[in-house]
Amino acid sequence: MISFRKAVIEDADQLGYVHYVSWIETYKGLISDSFLSERNPEKSAKMFRRNNCERIFLAEDKNIVVGFISYNQANDEDLENYGAIYALYVLKAHQHLGIGRTLMDYAISDLMKLRFKGVSIWVLSTNLNAILFYERMGFIKDGKTKDEILGERVTEIRMIKKFI
Repeated sequence: MISFRKAVIEDADQLGYVHYVSWIETYKGLISDSFLSERNPEKSAKMFRRNNCERIFLAEDKNIVVGFISYNQANDEDLENYGAIYALYVLKAHQHLGIGRTLMDYAISDLMKLRFKGVSIWVLSTNLNAILFYERMGFIKDGKTKDEILGERVTEIRMIKKFI
């Protein structure tokens, strides 16, 4: 049985594990193998500890974290009063069970309560599964792109969902 709750600092190690494994499962073949090989669960867990697991909602299966969403205020200069999804990951074995949708619904609901005008997400342009998922959740491509160096140059596209 899948349960959902806000993350606490004690979840950092499990969140780090999900973050690490999800990157391997999701981005293998989409970004540089050398970049992926530099990642590890401990580095990811440190990131969660640094931000005190703030604005992270997670999914558990028998008290084991299997997915999470991280969100907060957007820091894109052209999106005034927008929230942003910074990470949404569900372990492959738990995908297609509605977990991602539930996590996204929670984050959107919370961002709406905070009176944001909408929400954005940056997604790898070659991650077609994620793009289709976000489109089903009501996000649209807004035409903005940016290049990142993840071992090699990759392009991300921005998708937004307006609340009002």
